[in-house]
Amino acid sequence: MLRWRVLTALVLLPLALAAIFLLPTWGFAMAAGAAFLVGAWEWTRLVGCDRPATRWAYLGGLVFIMGVIGGAPADGPWSPLLLLLGLLWWLVALVQLKHYASATEEQRGAATPAPLLTGALVLLPSWCGMVWLHAQPAGPWLLLFPLVLTWAADVGAYFAGRALGRRKLAPGISPGKTWEGAIGGLLLAVVAALVMETLFPVPPMSVVLLIPIVLLTVVFSVVGDLYESMVKRRVGVKDSGTLLPGHGGVLDRIDSLTASVTIFALLLYLIGMMGL
Repeated sequence: MLRWRVLTALVLLPLALAAIFLLPTWGFAMAAGAAFLVGAWEWTRLVGCDRPATRWAYLGGLVFIMGVIGGAPADGPWSPLLLLLGLLWWLVALVQLKHYASATEEQRGAATPAPLLTGALVLLPSWCGMVWLHAQPAGPWLLLFPLVLTWAADVGAYFAGRALGRRKLAPGISPGKTWEGAIGGLLLAVVAALVMETLFPVPPMSVVLLIPIVLLTVVFSVVGDLYESMVKRRVGVKDSGTLLPGHGGVLDRIDSLTASVTIFALLLYLIGMMGL
C-alpha cells in the first residue's frame, strides 16, 4: 500500500505544481474545480444518494456557485463570506466528531442531516480558499504554503505514529491515528513553515503570527481528515473511491485540505484586513 501511495503521489505532485504555477488564476480555478467536483461525486455516493439525476443536479449546483464565485472580483465580499461560512461549518463538524466519538453504535449509524448540503460546506469554501490564495500577490507560492503544511503534518503523523504511537486520538473514528502521531505531524509542519517562510517569496510574517497560523491550520487538517473518516465509517466503506491507487478516491486525498486551506486562507484574509 505504501508503495502505491508513493507512486501515485509522484504522479499527482507534478500535476498539482504545474496547475499552481503555470496556469492563470481562472485556469487554476477550473482545474481545481474539476478535482473538487470529482470529490463531490464521491460524496454523493458516501451519503447514499444513488439517483443519477440527483447527483448530476448536485454537481450542476456546485458548478453554478463556483461560476459565481470565480467570476466575482478577487477583492469582493463573496470569498471572505464563503471562507467564514467554512470556518463556522468546521466548528460544527468538530462538535459532531465529539458527539460521534461518545455515541453508541446505534447512534453512530444515524443518517447525517442534510448530507448534500454538508458536502457543499466541506468542498466549496476550500476550493474558494485555493482560488483566493492563488489570486493574491505571489499567489502560487502562498497557496503552496498550506498544502505543504498539510502534507508535512500527514507525513510526520504517519512516521511518528508508527514509531511512537501508543495513545489513540479518536479510536471510534480512525483507530490508526494516535496523539503521538498528531504531535509529530505538528512539529514537522512547524519546521516546514519556518523553512518556507525563509525560502518562499511570500510576504514576511513574524513568528508570533506564523506559529498560531500553523497550529490552527494543522489542527483543522486533522479535523477534516477525521470528518471524512466518520462519514465513511457510518456507511461502512474504507475509501471514498478507487480513482487513485494507494489513496482511494479524490476525497481521500483532499479530506485534510478541505479544512486546512479554508482556515489558512481565512486567517490570512483577517490578518490583511487588520493590517498586521
